[in-house]
Amino acid sequence: MFVQFLAAVGVLAVLTMVPGPDMAVVTKRAVACGWRDGLRTVGGIASGLLVWGALTVVGLAAVLAASATAYTVVKLAGAGYLLILGVQSLVRSRRHRTDDPATAAGAAPKGNPWRTGLISNLFNPKIAVFYTGLVPTLAPSDLSPHAGMALLVLLHAVLTVLLHAVLTLLWLGGYVMVLAKARGFFERPAVRRGMDRVTGVVLVGFGVKVAASQP
Repeated sequence: MFVQFLAAVGVLAVLTMVPGPDMAVVTKRAVACGWRDGLRTVGGIASGLLVWGALTVVGLAAVLAASATAYTVVKLAGAGYLLILGVQSLVRSRRHRTDDPATAAGAAPKGNPWRTGLISNLFNPKIAVFYTGLVPTLAPSDLSPHAGMALLVLLHAVLTVLLHAVLTLLWLGGYVMVLAKARGFFERPAVRRGMDRVTGVVLVGFGVKVAASQP
């Protein structure tokens, strides 16, 4: 069981550190609005993981992972949201054609950063597929079905979801603080234009990738 847990920790760490839609959303928010908004966005992402964890415990995430229709609906909604964020960044990059800092500051993303992170994570059905695939590996094979199910719920709630949320907070939170240290560089109009274009293209790319993904 300990070996299984260590393996799960390794998988969670890799999943957390690999760049994806969450990191792109955090980058966009932290660079444009500062570390406080960046950390709030990270908090929203971690909250989304906890919601996915709760859904998995009650079986809804498993239904989503098994149902092609449900998966497609969530997938397209998530892809659409990422595409909107990406297009907004690209449009904003075209507006940063002046060296006036006030103009650049006025073009910062609007909306609640926590909600942005939450929606970005909740509209990623891959989380449901990942959780429902990982959780069964945490249960020892020699347990009875009833005992095994009870242990799955406990291990999932305490170990998998909470651990993933903590790793996400630490990794993306540290990433936000690194960006904050260099914010003076990122606030230069030319750099802001370039970052908006890069994050816009990345978000659009992830949106297309999510739309084309399979369960």
